[in-house]
Amino acid sequence: MKKIFMSLSLLFISNLLLMGCSNNEEKLGEMKVKQLTRIDVQAVNNDESYNEAIIITDKDTVDLAKEAFEQINWEQNVKAEMNRREDVKVTLFFNIDENMPENLVEYFIWFNQGNETATIIDRVENAYGTLDKENANTLKKLMLNK
Repeated sequence: MKKIFMSLSLLFISNLLLMGCSNNEEKLGEMKVKQLTRIDVQAVNNDESYNEAIIITDKDTVDLAKEAFEQINWEQNVKAEMNRREDVKVTLFFNIDENMPENLVEYFIWFNQGNETATIIDRVENAYGTLDKENANTLKKLMLNK
């Protein structure tokens, strides 16, 4: 009886640890998106160099971007290659804890002309994301003023 109780206790504790750890690993999770405070945007020039960064801190603009970023459909563990250079490089600043430095996430975004969607790549996390027409157009207007 004592062995059964110990086995069940160990199984219960293991499950608690697994559930607690799995919730912390979500990609650009809902809680993290809500803590987005700043966006740096660097558009790519014709000579493939970056423009000077445009810094977006306006709350209304950041909120619009948050809504679009929440709609990205991610595929994890994908090493994606594109035929052309990205349209913009975006650095997202998250204020997770007031006593700690901001967390930075860098995305490379392609705005697809034909179907007006967007492709997003996170090279650090090896993640490939897509965004529908409506949200892609929202991001394009915010990032490129188009």
